[in-house]
Amino acid sequence: MKGRVHVNVERCVTCKRCVLACAVEHSESKELIAAMTETPAPRARVKLTQINSDVAVPTECRHCDAAACVAACPTGALFKGGPDGPVVLALERCVGCASCMLACPYGVVRHDGDKIIYKCDLCVERLAVEQIPACVEACPTGCLTFKSQDQVRGWLRQVEQLGRGRLPADGQEG
Repeated sequence: MKGRVHVNVERCVTCKRCVLACAVEHSESKELIAAMTETPAPRARVKLTQINSDVAVPTECRHCDAAACVAACPTGALFKGGPDGPVVLALERCVGCASCMLACPYGVVRHDGDKIIYKCDLCVERLAVEQIPACVEACPTGCLTFKSQDQVRGWLRQVEQLGRGRLPADGQEG
């Protein structure tokens, strides 16, 4: 299953279920109660970013086609999992230099304070068994949805047309 997480900002109610689901999914136990007692504590790869006093938006890795974080990584710890695949981290190769953090234009690669980098991996283990990312599954409002690569490309074409002042002929995605 290949795709991307799409965010509809207007639907976010700042419930933080996406953050909690992400942390649990990346815990050792993958169970909420057990994850609460794990050391080190599991870290969410998605965070809520406050836009203004009324709006917060879930932010996570965009899994860019030409990922700056991948290009900046001197050890190859960050790599693209195929042409349409996610940007993933081989933790054993990471030296904690933070070059990827500096290169990421979205600020979604984070450092845990112990020279360990972490970022959204699009829940690759879940994708491998045809499940959607944990954050999307947990979202009660539909703010987060998982779009196929074809849906993403159609949306990007539509945005490009809107940027040129043209709407698609039928009003549908490209």
